[in-house]
Amino acid sequence: MKRIFVFMMIASMSLTFLPTQSKAATVAVATAGAATESAAANALIARLNVIKSMDRTSMTRLEKQSVRKEVRSIKKQLSDIGGGVYISAGALILILILLIIFL
Repeated sequence: MKRIFVFMMIASMSLTFLPTQSKAATVAVATAGAATESAAANALIARLNVIKSMDRTSMTRLEKQSVRKEVRSIKKQLSDIGGGVYISAGALILILILLIIFL
């Protein structure tokens, strides 16, 4: 039983790391688009800084509401550009347990 578990873990680990190696070839193509994304992100960040420096005390309620909507949309666009890898708490606990068992 223990031997089957070890073989299953080796098989799952090898299947996990194979897609990472195949993705490495496409990184050079993705970096060309990264420059335009960072320029767009810099423009959005600059707009957020302009909005932060605005004097909102003289604005009407509708103007404040439109600025809030704009800030939300900019933040959503920035999160879409940034992407990122998220690991759930359950997956993190499982990884830690497996590391403790094997090390």
